[in-house]
Amino acid sequence: MGNEHRLLWPLVCLVLGTGLVAAVLGASRAAAPQHGEVAGAYVDIREVPREAAPPTPTGPEGSAGRVTVDCGRNAEGHWNEDNLVVSPGLRAGAHHTHAYVGNLSTDAMSDDASLAAAATSCSGGDRSTYYWPVLRRLDRPGTRAHEASAGHGNAGEILPEAAVGVEFRGSPVSKVVPMPRFLRAITGDAVAYTAGKDADVRARWGCTGFPDRSTTDYPRCPAGSLLTRTLVFPSCWNGLDTGAPGHRSHLRFPSAQGVCPQGTFPVPELRLSLSYAVAAGTPIALDSFPEQRHSPRTDHAMFVDVMTDEQMREVVGCLNEGRVCRT
Repeated sequence: MGNEHRLLWPLVCLVLGTGLVAAVLGASRAAAPQHGEVAGAYVDIREVPREAAPPTPTGPEGSAGRVTVDCGRNAEGHWNEDNLVVSPGLRAGAHHTHAYVGNLSTDAMSDDASLAAAATSCSGGDRSTYYWPVLRRLDRPGTRAHEASAGHGNAGEILPEAAVGVEFRGSPVSKVVPMPRFLRAITGDAVAYTAGKDADVRARWGCTGFPDRSTTDYPRCPAGSLLTRTLVFPSCWNGLDTGAPGHRSHLRFPSAQGVCPQGTFPVPELRLSLSYAVAAGTPIALDSFPEQRHSPRTDHAMFVDVMTDEQMREVVGCLNEGRVCRT
């Protein structure tokens, strides 16, 4: 009997120990994001091929100006899971978290009147709303309320933007006309991973100090370089609608030479430039729909123009006259 007890105890300890390890690992997995769930390769920016020369320079009929709108970098902590452009009136319709600059009231329930009456983070008074999915680091759990509210596999500490650039550019081949107030716009493809095509993939990822290299993968940047996201919006308007089914047909992209499709008119081209301080080797993930697996190809952004007619005239005048302006 004594021998049987001596043989049984190691077996009991082994079973209990295995169960304890499994429980700890299970709790750890539940609390921490799974790095393997992220779709998309990491690429060293120094190994990305240099890009060809930029498009044709602005011709004599073009609009060579640039306008920078200073809207800060979301110091106000404006985040939510809404998407006013794609899912108006639907709370948490994005299924992932968006970060904002500009209009401080924007959520799913916003309308033209509420946007026009709201406060703004833009120093020149632009009440437009500019927003994009957040970027997270996966080696740290999100502990604040807004970091856990999205669900759907979007977890981890949200990386703050080191800088947010809001810039409008003209057309290389013609003057631009004003955007209509309350124009809705989207760039990028939030379902690119499962769509099986890259026609609407527009965001480019890169690193500061490497202006001629960009990628649709997650870049690895050398020490001292910031990770960047650049999102360019369509700039050819049909002259009729401020929004459309599918959120795209009223605004089209120009050709590589800057020519707008027939039946559309060139409006100021919006560019959002986001940068982040990310230590080398840090696992990162873009917020996304669950089935998109945080692919960097799904990066996208939205915009609602709430500039007054006078503010828009100033932007257009600066672009058409070839000046460099800041608001």
